[in-house]
Amino acid sequence: MTHIGKMVREVFDRLPKGCNIGWFARQLNCNRSNIYDIFNRPTLDTELLRRISIILHHDFFRDLSDRLTPDLQVTDQDTTPAKPLHNV
Repeated sequence: MTHIGKMVREVFDRLPKGCNIGWFARQLNCNRSNIYDIFNRPTLDTELLRRISIILHHDFFRDLSDRLTPDLQVTDQDTTPAKPLHNV
């Protein structure tokens, strides 16, 4: 599984030095400890990831899609709707 927090940290670390942890926290309207928490999270809420993508000018959704594409290859057999587990 892709660790999105590590991906965010890698992109953040490539920013100019003026874009430090304090700057990032202000952009997200949170405190510095929350930023370190984000870096340690293996998953992130999509709205938070959208906001981070805008702030860092980086499309993390594309990165995730590119990494998952080989696992999501659809064949003709996969085009039928899934069957429910239970009769509802």
